[in-house]
Amino acid sequence: MAALAKKQEATAARLAEMAVPSGGQWITEAREAALARVKGMGLPERRDEYWKFTRPDTLVQSEVAEAATFETGEAPLFDEIERLKVVFVDGVFDAAQSDDLSAEGLVIERLQDVAGADIHWAKDLYGKLELKGQDPVQRPLAALNTAFASDGLVIHVTGKVSKPVNLIYKHAETSSDAILHHVIKLDAGAELTVLENGPAAARFNKVMEVDVADGAAFHHVRAQGRDHERRAVTHIFGRLGTESVFKSFTLTVNGRLTRNEAVLELTGDDAVAHVAGACLGDGDFHHDDTVFVTHDALNCESRQVFKKVLRNGAVGVFQGKILVKPGAQKTDGYQISQSLLLDEDSQFLAKPELEIYADDVACSHGSTSGAIDEDALFYLRARGVPKDIATDLLVMSFVAEAVDEIESETLKDSVLARLEGWLERRRD
Repeated sequence: MAALAKKQEATAARLAEMAVPSGGQWITEAREAALARVKGMGLPERRDEYWKFTRPDTLVQSEVAEAATFETGEAPLFDEIERLKVVFVDGVFDAAQSDDLSAEGLVIERLQDVAGADIHWAKDLYGKLELKGQDPVQRPLAALNTAFASDGLVIHVTGKVSKPVNLIYKHAETSSDAILHHVIKLDAGAELTVLENGPAAARFNKVMEVDVADGAAFHHVRAQGRDHERRAVTHIFGRLGTESVFKSFTLTVNGRLTRNEAVLELTGDDAVAHVAGACLGDGDFHHDDTVFVTHDALNCESRQVFKKVLRNGAVGVFQGKILVKPGAQKTDGYQISQSLLLDEDSQFLAKPELEIYADDVACSHGSTSGAIDEDALFYLRARGVPKDIATDLLVMSFVAEAVDEIESETLKDSVLARLEGWLERRRD
């Protein structure tokens, strides 16, 4: 009881420093409900089951740990791809750096613009998928986002959109504290690709709620970095209809603390959900992937594929669960989490889970952690390949399974090029 009281007291003190943004009735009600959830749950602490591998202190404290901005000298990722650019600087939309937001097959609006509307379709989604994702695992930082986010995008997709929408997050102030909330609704048969890249802020809290209707397809490719001192917590909540597709891939290089959560619910028959990630960490680096996929329909498929390459004391975490509800027969669920430890100082912590209440399913999970294959390394070196280059080749081979989850060959090539560049810089 004393520990709970202390947690509630700390939460109350933190919330007293924050102000719920103003808006219309529907969004005010959603924000106040989210605020009540945060107060009831309390902000996360190390004693919480799903935070025992990751210290949440710097994500919830009042003071923002400063993060120096970092100029890479490289062309921005996805620069060679024709896309619709939407730029945020320290969590605030920048119209001057963004493209015209009008495009065939979709309507893009700012959250703060629709928040004042009396009636808007976002009323049925804002905070609703986040609320559903609180059961059975509490996600207080997502509720905190719903309560206090004042900017973000509201995207309605009505057809097959030919160009990806690229959300570019720029970091300008060393102590910026950004909260963004995106809501995306895909109508039946619609299709959209969303790209995300950039460090965003010194501390970043982002929620994306995605409703994928029957026969629709949502593709998501994200790159996080390269500001090393940044800290971030992100959530993606997805709801999938009949014969719909949801595919998300995240590349993470650098970053002192990153926690990415994906909470997906397959509610329509024959739905497909793939979540994948590759991270390369060096030194003071802590990366946490926490995934929860619920099968609640017939003949659905899910994939969780995560690869982490760690060295110089870097830490990787994977917490993944597949829940198959009663009646979700013919479920095909696959989960793999693997780490490649390039020294004895790095650490990989994994918690894979299956919870199945149907009898006609094919579900599997696996988790491994190990060093470079010495036989493969010897084979390459015996053919004249220097050790550092040979090691990089084996690293690229290791992460290939996760990168292969990207459906677009063009986007896949872009991600592989960035991975190779990161390895080359570390080699030099």
